Amino acid sequence: MQESVVTQFKIFGGGFSLFLVFALLWAALGTPEMGALTGFGAGLMMDLSQSASGPMGQWTLIMILAGFSISYLGYGDDNFRGNPLSLIFTVAAGVAVTRLIYLILGLFLGSEIGSLWSIFVSVFSASFWSVAIVPLLMPIVTRIHEALFDVKSRI
Repeated sequence: MQESVVTQFKIFGGGFSLFLVFALLWAALGTPEMGALTGFGAGLMMDLSQSASGPMGQWTLIMILAGFSISYLGYGDDNFRGNPLSLIFTVAAGVAVTRLIYLILGLFLGSEIGSLWSIFVSVFSASFWSVAIVPLLMPIVTRIHEALFDVKSRI
C-alpha cells in the first residue's frame, strides 16, 4: 500500500510513511520485547523497499530502537494504552524522532541530507501527517492486535 499508493501523492513536505506509523503504533500496544521484534521486522522491510535510499541495515537499527523505546514508554500503564490521544501524540513524536535519527545517522554514513530547512520541513510534515493518519489506523491496528494477542485494551 505504501509503495504503490501513498508514494504517488504529492503531499506537502514529502508526505508520510504508512508503514512507519503502523509499526510504531503496533509497537506502542505491545511489550518492549515485541516492540523490538516489530521494529526489526519493520526495519528489515523498510530496508528492502525500493524507495529506501540509505545503506542496508540503517532502517533496521533505527526501527529496533524506536519500537523498543515506544513500547517501553507505555509498558504497564493501561491509562496510556487506553487513551487514544496519548497514543496519537506518542506515535507522532516517535515518527518525528525516528526520521530525525535516520537523517543524523545518514549524515554520519555519508548520505546527502539536504539543507537545514529541508530537514525541518521533512520532520515537521512527517509528524503533522502522522497526527492525521494515526486516528484512522488506530481502530484497525488495535482490533488486529487484540485478536492476535488476546489483549483487553480496546480503544
